[in-house]
Amino acid sequence: MHALQCVEPGRLAIVELSRPIPGPGAVLVRIRRAGVCGTDLHIYEGSHPFLEYPRVLGHELSGEIAETGPGCRIAVGQKVYLIPYLSCGACIACRRGKTNCCQRIAVLGVHVDGGMAEFVCVPENNVAAADGVTLDEAAMVEFLAIGAHANRRAGTGKGDRVLVVGAGPIGLGCMIFAKLRGGAVTALDMRQDRLAFCREILGVADAVVGGPRAIETLQGLTDGDLFDIVIDATGKAASIEAGFDYVAHGGTYVLVSVVRETISFADPKFHAREISLLGSRNATREDFDEVFRAMRDGLVPTGALATHRASLEQAPSRFPEWIRPETGAIKALIEI
Repeated sequence: MHALQCVEPGRLAIVELSRPIPGPGAVLVRIRRAGVCGTDLHIYEGSHPFLEYPRVLGHELSGEIAETGPGCRIAVGQKVYLIPYLSCGACIACRRGKTNCCQRIAVLGVHVDGGMAEFVCVPENNVAAADGVTLDEAAMVEFLAIGAHANRRAGTGKGDRVLVVGAGPIGLGCMIFAKLRGGAVTALDMRQDRLAFCREILGVADAVVGGPRAIETLQGLTDGDLFDIVIDATGKAASIEAGFDYVAHGGTYVLVSVVRETISFADPKFHAREISLLGSRNATREDFDEVFRAMRDGLVPTGALATHRASLEQAPSRFPEWIRPETGAIKALIEI
């Protein structure tokens, strides 16, 4: 089978690999769509902290069941989306239902080879029926589930003032599900085109340009109170550290993005405001289900999110384009 492999930072290649064979409890999925995530771009650039090269990319995936191993109930031909987090089921996190932060987690396309390939083999529990949505939409469930999980961690509810810092795909997902939970959402980003998308497509309450004066604007929008919930989705240490200033007294700060650096903050301010600081990693089946229901019910602007596409063979030459801001890529989809 053909697969898209990041051989080393800055070099992608279409390679020929053996087609996997599903064992007991596993299924072989014929991949039809693979979304390109910020993680994939970080791997291409060489800035991802949890990766060894070479690696087949891809964890935002949809397709059809091509073959099943012994003991599987799902039917061959069933359209599915994939939950790309392979958890051990036995560690303390898994025993508590937090499979998203399993001690021995293996994420497709990061810790193990992923699904930008003609086929991928996963446990049956890592696929879910995608009836009622398109293949394009099914491939977008995973990145939106990260936003749904961040809001569930935060306990976002009706009337909460929510600031999402970073209007990339993950940040947009955070905004969508904050709004669906009744939050009043403000977006903060450096890019005017992304802020325009937040206003015009997502209908956020306010969209603010980042920079040294942003705090004054944010204070003005909230009568000096700042935000009940701040979610960082920037992937930048400086932005994460600045975000502590945006949290209201008694508020919650959720860190979705992952950075290599050590994060520091002023302890007196942190304690004076009694900030709840939360990490948010990946998503659980509950979050995937929430996203799928919202998508099936037409509550997610999937058509506007999917801005670019290419075939598997075209992907090595298209990745460098999608990284450039002027390309305007929000979610690129690879057709296989």
